[in-house]
Amino acid sequence: MDKVKLGISSCLLGDNVRYDGGHKLDHYLKDTLDKFVEWVGVCPEVECGLGVPREAMHLVGAPESSRLVTRNSNIDHTEKMLSWTEGRLKQFEKEGLCGFVFKNNSPSCGLNSVFSKKGMGIFAKEFSSYFKLMPVEDEDRLRDDRIRESFIKNIYIFKKTH
Repeated sequence: MDKVKLGISSCLLGDNVRYDGGHKLDHYLKDTLDKFVEWVGVCPEVECGLGVPREAMHLVGAPESSRLVTRNSNIDHTEKMLSWTEGRLKQFEKEGLCGFVFKNNSPSCGLNSVFSKKGMGIFAKEFSSYFKLMPVEDEDRLRDDRIRESFIKNIYIFKKTH
């Protein structure tokens, strides 16, 4: 069986790219799904030019137009992130991704409930808007057997139809 190509937040693969210099290795994703998946690791914050370690960020403003701002120094990195995202999404089109696994609660990659219990991270929002039909999920929700099974079915369906 051919491996399915999925995007993933790099920290979930064990890459030390988080704001604190750490990672959030998800053993299930890395060690179990790895047999069926070719991962394309992405850390929007690092790839848009922010260093490791870096000041923690959060989303401010209304969920539909939130801004990515550092917690202490109040530096707004929204435009930097959006500019990088636009080019990266076009690259993804050429790479043949069939889905994406995002890091929950991340101001860039959070898929659900990042901002005031609603809203999405900056990159996740742009990705989901650009690839409207591509299956996406966050690692936290993939711990649920039914959600995981549905996601896996959907990525294989996406692969066959695109």
